[in-house]
Amino acid sequence: MRKYRSLFIEIFFLASLLMASQTLYARDVSLANNQILLTKTHGSDGSAWGQSDCAACHVRRNIHRTVPEIRDIVLQTGYASCTGCHGQNGTSAPRKCVLCHNSALLPKNPIMNEIKNHNFNVDKDSILADSECIACHDSSDMDGKFEASVDLTHFINQRGLDLPYSNQTEFCLRCHNQDKQQPGYEMTPRFLRDPLVMMEKNYRYIDKHGYPKGSGERTYAGLRDSGYQYGSLVECTDCHAMHGTHNEKLIIDRSDTGAFLLPPQVRSQPVFIDVENGNYAQHCVVCHESEFQVEESDEDTGNGLSGVHQVGGSCLDCHVHGMAVQTGL
Repeated sequence: MRKYRSLFIEIFFLASLLMASQTLYARDVSLANNQILLTKTHGSDGSAWGQSDCAACHVRRNIHRTVPEIRDIVLQTGYASCTGCHGQNGTSAPRKCVLCHNSALLPKNPIMNEIKNHNFNVDKDSILADSECIACHDSSDMDGKFEASVDLTHFINQRGLDLPYSNQTEFCLRCHNQDKQQPGYEMTPRFLRDPLVMMEKNYRYIDKHGYPKGSGERTYAGLRDSGYQYGSLVECTDCHAMHGTHNEKLIIDRSDTGAFLLPPQVRSQPVFIDVENGNYAQHCVVCHESEFQVEESDEDTGNGLSGVHQVGGSCLDCHVHGMAVQTGL
């Protein structure tokens, strides 16, 4: 009797394992490996690699059924959406990103309602195309958590090394530098000391928001209560919107497209930002709040916030990237 009881327990244990393995979805395996791009092992033995007909193996109604938000989009867009996240599977099929990432289906991932964006052409405004998305995000794991070294395309650094990014700015500087630009993304200076090309030197040597020189203290005192501190590095994307804005120089036009260290209650309002004729007051005041009432620092800049001096006029007379001698002034 004891022998049969042990046999029953073993069978029950094996059956439990089998049932558990049957509930393991491909998505779980992919995310566990931090890799959702299909590889030559697709189909376990590689038999599915090079196949362009996703429907041959994957029943549409079952795709992403554990993630309703994605499942509903796939049901609407169909198999054409597969390549956007999972790559080309060894085929020449185009990767389609904006098929899903648009203001209708994923309005906040990212926010891209405006046509000024990082489209690799400073003289032309246009909606982002799939190829432009892939240029910067060729192998994102789409897990909802942004990690520079995972979600941004790997470009070699100025020493020819493929090192992980410690922050988003390092990614930007892999192209925006004078000495070693990336093949296929070379930039020609538009004028002497063009910041698009000189940014690495501006940012790493003397700049109001880059790596600080000296103590990092400023003569202008006052920061809004947030994660920003004088002397800390400010990311390029804190101020510049890659996916859409109506402001020139890709300055963010709403706080929830940048300014990532603001308190959530301020950042998510959002605070709207208009930059016109060199007047960046609405932009600066999102993070800066003067500790002392000087000049016009108690005046509303037009977006409900106050705190910067000289609300009117051009800020560029004194504040531009790469300022020499005294940081920020």
